[in-house]
Amino acid sequence: MTEATNLIIPVTTENFEAEVLNSELPVLLDYWAEWCGPCKMMMPAFEAVAADYAGKIKFCKLNIDTDSGIAARYNVRGIPTLMLFKDGNPEDARTGAQSKSQLVAMIDSAL
Repeated sequence: MTEATNLIIPVTTENFEAEVLNSELPVLLDYWAEWCGPCKMMMPAFEAVAADYAGKIKFCKLNIDTDSGIAARYNVRGIPTLMLFKDGNPEDARTGAQSKSQLVAMIDSAL
């Protein structure tokens, strides 16, 4: 596990409200699955951005295979889907693997 991996909080049905909806910081939530190739491709960029923005934004991952209810509630139709929450509300969402520069642009628009 890299240091950046430790900055990314696994989210489940049990901690979704506390980690995402009630977060003081904006939250970038990555909906992913083990079998998803594009999810794995995007992981290094997600980890790099998590390290760059530590303390300014919270980074979370939700495995749709183990917690599909949350994905369904937010109409996630494909993965990876990145959803930016601010004050408990989804402000922005993008589906498909994002580059580091795309992630930075998404985050900067929320800060």
